[in-house]
This record gives sequence, C-alpha cells and structure tokens, in this order.
Amino acid sequence: MSTLFSPIQLRGLKLANRIMVAPMCQYSAIDGEASDWHFTHINTLALSGAAMFCIEATHVEAIGRITPGCLGLWNDATEAALKPILASVRKHSKTAMAMQLAHAGRKGSSHTPWNGGQQIPLAEGGWQTVGPSALPHKEGELAPVALDAAGLTRVRDAFVAAARRAERLGLDALELHGAHGYLLHEFLSPISNRRTDQYGGGLQNRMRFPLEVYDAVRAAFPEAKPIGVKVSATDWVEGGWDVAQTVEFAKELKKRGVDWIDVSSGGASPLQKIPLSPGYQVPFAQAVKEATGVTTMAVGLITEAKQAEEIVVSGKADMVALARGMLYDPRWGWHAAAELGGQVEAPPQYWRSQPSTLKELFGKTTFGSR
Repeated sequence: MSTLFSPIQLRGLKLANRIMVAPMCQYSAIDGEASDWHFTHINTLALSGAAMFCIEATHVEAIGRITPGCLGLWNDATEAALKPILASVRKHSKTAMAMQLAHAGRKGSSHTPWNGGQQIPLAEGGWQTVGPSALPHKEGELAPVALDAAGLTRVRDAFVAAARRAERLGLDALELHGAHGYLLHEFLSPISNRRTDQYGGGLQNRMRFPLEVYDAVRAAFPEAKPIGVKVSATDWVEGGWDVAQTVEFAKELKKRGVDWIDVSSGGASPLQKIPLSPGYQVPFAQAVKEATGVTTMAVGLITEAKQAEEIVVSGKADMVALARGMLYDPRWGWHAAAELGGQVEAPPQYWRSQPSTLKELFGKTTFGSR
C-alpha cells in the first residue's frame, strides 16, 4: 500500500493522503479581492487528488501585499469575494481547504513577476513598506519603515482579524507564512533584523514577534483546526538564518502545539546562491523532523510520484506540498495514485475517465452511457 496515499491526522482534521497543493501566488486579485481567475484556479486544483489545498499567500493588510494583484483578507469585501469560490469547492470536492496568511514586509509594493517583479516607486503607485528594521531588500530600493510598538500591535491584530475571517469562511486550516523573506522571516533573519530592542539581536529576541503572531492566531482560531507555519530553513547567505536556528524555532512552535512545519528556503536576500536540483529542500524538512518530531511538509522541485513516495516512506517528511508540478499537471494526484496503487476522490462526472486497467483508482467502477 502506498504511504503517500495513507491517511494522516492534523489535530481534528483527517486527510486521506499526504499531498497538499502548495499556496501559489496568482497576482490576479483586485484591491485584494479574489477574481474570476481565482475561481477557475482554485476549483481546478481542488480536483487534483490532493487531500488539502492551501490558498495562496493571503495578506492581512493592504500594505502587506507583495504586489497590487495579491490576495487579501483584511475587510468585508475581500472576505465576501472568497465566499462563492469556497462554496463551489465544497459542492464538488472533498479536499480540505487551508489558507496561508501572510505579510510581505519590506518585499511589498512590487510589480508582478511577469512585469519584472521590481519595487514600484511611490510616484508610480507604490506604497511605503514596513519591516523590522529600515533596511531595503536590495540596494536602490526605498527602505521600509521600522515597525514601532504600535505597528507591531497593528500587524499582529491584522493576522488575528484575518484568522477570524478565515474561520467565518469555513476554512479547515491555516498556515502562517514565515518564509521567503516576507515579514515574519524578516524578523527571524539577522540579515533583515538589526533591531536593538526585545525583538532584535539574539535568536530568542528575533523569534519573539513571529511567535507572538502564532500565539495570537492560535488563540483566535478554533482549537480543533490545525495551524502550520512555513519557514525558510536557510537564507543561503553566510551569516543569515540557517538550519540550526530553524530547528530552534521549530522547537518553540512545537511547545505551542504547531501542527506542521512546511520547510522551504531562501528569499531574504538577493545575494542568495541556491543549488537547484530535484528535491533540493527535502533534507531541510528531514532535519527539522529528526530534531523535533514535528510533522513536516517537504517542498521544492518534487514532481514525480515515486520521488514523493520515497520522501514519506523514508520518513524524511510526513507530507509533500506541490506547486509547479500541480500547475503543469492539475491531476497530479490522480496520476500518482494510478502509479502507486492508491485511490483518490473524484466527482462522479469524471468516474468514466479512469482507464480500464485502473478500475479502483476512484474506488468506483466505470459506468456506461446510452
């Protein structure tokens, strides 16, 4: 029996397999509101065969967006825009629906990737970003404003308010974005955090604000529903955030009952040097799992079914999260189940699609038509 297609329990949420559709920014929102594109994208990948779908980085305040096209959940309009999308998913799919809550920090006010991805000047419609320290992400950019006590409270409260809206929407789980050089990662990394107060300096101080945000969100979200955290295990820059510090952060989150750690890397500095290869980030998930025992998700150029199976069979991670692989093959879960001997949920309208040699793929036999 395939381990990838075996169930896993995350707090009160039981998943039928170990696959998550990773949160993938679509840069297609209007003033933070989900659009027709989101309806198509989310409904399509909710039928991928993955047991959980995580909605893209959903920003907790307008200035926390990466780009003007980024999704948000900070007011009634952004909340309302997601309702019909989620209602459609619930009608046609049994996948669990999660959401990644995020704040871009100093990497906000940027053009979409297909328009170059560079910072938008204030005179051209950009906005003043914030961060732990007044240090720009790259040379020549407008520096962020260092968050003061009132700003820290505002951001923390914005995460809480978004979590409450997510619960009203009926989301099954949340993931806090503490990776890729965005705000919570900016507090963790000594590259971006040069504060001299209780939120900067040593590791315990740099972890303080991300842990405060986690604690506040955990208190605001139903106890039975899981919350995970996405981390960058290393900045890939000497003197930056690294695996050893990630393990310590994971230990602190474990004390607080975190339900998973989604282990990525990079994003804090344009000076990073990342050696890309299939599964290149899996060893980071393995290191966190072995050191802490926390449920981990592996990410990063995981594209093949047997590759994903080996990751979970060997215990390197408990789950895999696929992004680009899912965009390329929106039925990745079906095809992986067919290859590994697993089963997936599929709507009855599609049951007849299974090949005659795979009659148990959906747990159903094919049916004829007149």
